Amino acid sequence: MALIKKHISPVIDELPSFSALEEAYTYFQTHNGEFDKQSHAIDQISQFDGGGKLLVKLLLDNPYIHKDMIDNIASILSKMSPKRAPIESIMDLLKEKNAYIRNIGITTLQCYGDAIKYYIVKFLIGDDRDLRIFAINVLGDVNFAESREMLVELLQNEKDINVAMTAVDYLAEIGEMQDIDLLESLKERFDDAYVVFAIDNAIRQIKG
Repeated sequence: MALIKKHISPVIDELPSFSALEEAYTYFQTHNGEFDKQSHAIDQISQFDGGGKLLVKLLLDNPYIHKDMIDNIASILSKMSPKRAPIESIMDLLKEKNAYIRNIGITTLQCYGDAIKYYIVKFLIGDDRDLRIFAINVLGDVNFAESREMLVELLQNEKDINVAMTAVDYLAEIGEMQDIDLLESLKERFDDAYVVFAIDNAIRQIKG
């Protein structure tokens, strides 16, 4: 008598839904190493108020987070509307030592277009030197129509040599002939051999 084989359907875990941000976050934490479940968790996290900031926190507080999970979080953040996106928190990614995280921050910010101008201006006029440098880096990478004017306005009064030289590097790429006098004036303001070299190089680039 022939044996009749029974077809056994595989057991598929049903991914849960969550009623609160904390529930989704707990699920993410308790399924470390399970990419599909953690991916489901971050998708759910993004739908709650404050979820965007929490996703950025996951990138900042987990030095060993897998590259695929970083990309997944970045993809979710980049698809958020500028009104919901935690833009100021994302700018904190630019302070990270991890170059991949920094680049993720810049790439994500680029997705929000003109919505990030307010935050760039806020940092450019702030007292924190590092934030001014980060803002210049973003400004150089997103290429607003007003990028050149914003760099020129910064250089008119900037007293920190590192901030000024960061701006000069970008102005070398987008500056105009009328900016050369301002660049020349920086040589007197800072009186430094490196400044002279950097400015002369910038002027050569502008002149083409």
